[in-house]
Amino acid sequence: MGVSTTTLDGVAEIVVDAPPVNALTVAGWYELADAVVAAGRDPGVGAVVLRAGGRGFNAGVDIKEMQSTEGHAALVGANRGCFAAFAAVYDCEVPVVAAVHGFCLGGGVGLAGNADIVIASEDAYFGLPEVDRGALGAATHLARLVPQHLMRAMVYTCRNVTAQELHHHGSVLEVVPADGLRAQALEVAASIAAKDRYVIRRAKESLNGIDPVDVKRSYRYEQGFTFELNLVGAGDEHRAAFVAKGAAE
Repeated sequence: MGVSTTTLDGVAEIVVDAPPVNALTVAGWYELADAVVAAGRDPGVGAVVLRAGGRGFNAGVDIKEMQSTEGHAALVGANRGCFAAFAAVYDCEVPVVAAVHGFCLGGGVGLAGNADIVIASEDAYFGLPEVDRGALGAATHLARLVPQHLMRAMVYTCRNVTAQELHHHGSVLEVVPADGLRAQALEVAASIAAKDRYVIRRAKESLNGIDPVDVKRSYRYEQGFTFELNLVGAGDEHRAAFVAKGAAE
């Protein structure tokens, strides 16, 4: 697991690389949160690009870690770690540009949904497989990407949507070939970083202040149902089936 940050000309580029699918451990979510917070607090930074290495942007939490850990420590840790990372993106003092390629699932939707701008590659797709994993969450963030009825259909059926569909809805700014994703995200971020830093930071603060939904409170409400599903045994049952399926393939 690795989260690296490089800064050039006012743009902080944060790269997550956690093979094989960027499904983050508890420690990984907190490491990402710390990196985003630190970038936003750097007075020399005017914008952040958040992207990932490997096959896809993010596959959510590391279910294998959850199933191999005694008790509820990993479950609680994953919930709190996701909350911290999503909040870090939302509260980052400067705009965050998410550069999404491949799969953006579960926690990935939480990150992209809380970003200020999303640039996606042509192969990118987005979805919440939570119902099939015996969990709930990140519908708060999906609702920032798709209309209400599509969001509900995606939650209930676990269907995915493409970057092109999100571009149609206006939540993905641009869809580009995979080999041009990083350059395009950096270009958009650079155009923001070139603005007056104080003004841009106040713009971010003001836009968060007029949001119609408190994303942190809304997400925390969703998380309560994940704990309920775990208490009744549904969560463990579906997670175990997921791990067993992966081992059999």
